[in-house]
Amino acid sequence: MHAAHFTRYPLMTPAPSPLDRIRVVLVATSHPGNIGAAARAMHTMGLARLALVAPKQFPHPDAEALAAGGTEILSSASVHSELDAALAGASLAIGFSARPREFAGAALSAHAAATEAVRYAGEGEVALVFGGEMSGLSNAELARCQIVATIPGVQGRASLNLAAAVQVAAYEVFLAAHGDRVWSAPRFAPATQDEIERLFAHGERTLVAMRFLDPKRPKRLLPRLRRLFARARLEREEVNILRGILARIDQFVGRSDARSDHRSGVAHDRERGRR
Repeated sequence: MHAAHFTRYPLMTPAPSPLDRIRVVLVATSHPGNIGAAARAMHTMGLARLALVAPKQFPHPDAEALAAGGTEILSSASVHSELDAALAGASLAIGFSARPREFAGAALSAHAAATEAVRYAGEGEVALVFGGEMSGLSNAELARCQIVATIPGVQGRASLNLAAAVQVAAYEVFLAAHGDRVWSAPRFAPATQDEIERLFAHGERTLVAMRFLDPKRPKRLLPRLRRLFARARLEREEVNILRGILARIDQFVGRSDARSDHRSGVAHDRERGRR
């Protein structure tokens, strides 16, 4: 017998994300807690590369404490004495500054800058550069960046905490790369038209028994209730809850047929559930 021959196909590897080519550079950070909080902000938005330029204190327990799930980002962070070393290999550097500068490069909002970052990251390396807590990036440091980005805010009060600025920038970059996807709320079985009609019939009888509705002069109460429930798009369980509330009200107002009305409605709904 001949041995069977199997064709080997190469394993499919996931396409690289543009976020893999984006690094965050923190220059002259004075408080190690901001380094940790920035790492946490990066972790939540899929950024993993952190470069530190002349940090005052690093590594430090405060950085570890505030990093939460971003501790691996701290452990793999590169530390440099000069900004040029932290920018090595990057084809685009975006410097974040809250203050207007005499700057020859392009000035963009954080949103527009994030779009540029993701576009450039499709082909090369990108650096998002943030200055220290007290004075931000110097003019000389900002001159190393092709784009200056700013996070819009109230005039005179637009300066953010360093880690907060990193969070906003990381969020904008994530949106530019992946869109504004969100989690989906759980969906439950919608009520059917006949279930809703039985609810209205039950409700009308109860409102009459309460003397809240005059059947001889109904005016627009019932049509308005229909509009209300139509906008709500009732679920089956919600209809059952409302029927139960109505049945309890019926008991208090002394409707003679209240118990049989509720039993028949519940039995019908249970029968539908068996089908």
